[in-house]
Amino acid sequence: MTTLTPAADLRQIQQRAHTMRRHVLHMAEIVGQGYVGQGLGIADLLATVYFGELRHDPKNPAWPDRDRFVLSIGHYAIGLYAALAEAGIIPLAELDTYGADGSRLEMSAPETTPGVELTGGSLGHGLTQSVGMALGLRLDGKSARVFNLLSDGECQEGSTWEAAMAGAHHGLENLFAFIDCNNQQADGPPSKVMGLEPLHKKWEAFGWHTQRINGNDPAAILAALAAAKTVPGRPHAIVLDTLMGRGVPLFEQREKNHFIRVAPEEWAIARSQLGEAAP
Repeated sequence: MTTLTPAADLRQIQQRAHTMRRHVLHMAEIVGQGYVGQGLGIADLLATVYFGELRHDPKNPAWPDRDRFVLSIGHYAIGLYAALAEAGIIPLAELDTYGADGSRLEMSAPETTPGVELTGGSLGHGLTQSVGMALGLRLDGKSARVFNLLSDGECQEGSTWEAAMAGAHHGLENLFAFIDCNNQQADGPPSKVMGLEPLHKKWEAFGWHTQRINGNDPAAILAALAAAKTVPGRPHAIVLDTLMGRGVPLFEQREKNHFIRVAPEEWAIARSQLGEAAP
């Protein structure tokens, strides 16, 4: 039986986000390092999408009429796996295999994993494929939508803007792009690598209905999604200002937290800090 997400319960979404952050810490501790900052920072968006908006069937992840969630930034997989486990698409116990040889839960999400629509990693390809998916769904007469998560650093890729032009040209109102602006990429802040701001103005200039919000506020995300539905004939860009390591001050405060190497004694501190944070 297919599952259509019920009316959003803000408190439930906040609790889910908190639990997903626990899953992220658990997976990261297994390997001792990784993209834990991204997983913590994007938990609010993933909880809001999976438990407040996405139409899907946990028992049939390939349901043809499902909404598609496309993770362009493959190294955010740790956050996506937490969402997939919470949503019942993959077994919760499978999170224990994160990063292990032979596991379906690789550090960069492969599309062979249930609930993963494409293999991300080399940035700049997620939006191009999302445009194709959205156009294909429209041609097939389906009401399903495509939600694509991409990063601020990914907006330095030319292919992203080619896809943005195509999405606007075709009037893909069934396409939603979430742009995670956490002000950090592998080589430092985007402002020092290749400046992007004002990023929301760029999306507007490319013909997208654009909003910029606090990406760590589920209520703001829900409001932005509701507002987007009132604008027909255009794709939707929601620029999210997020904090890497959200909920764990130990990681929030690190100068470089794109890929975090964590000392063994720091995991107990991280768990304690997250436990003290209100869901």
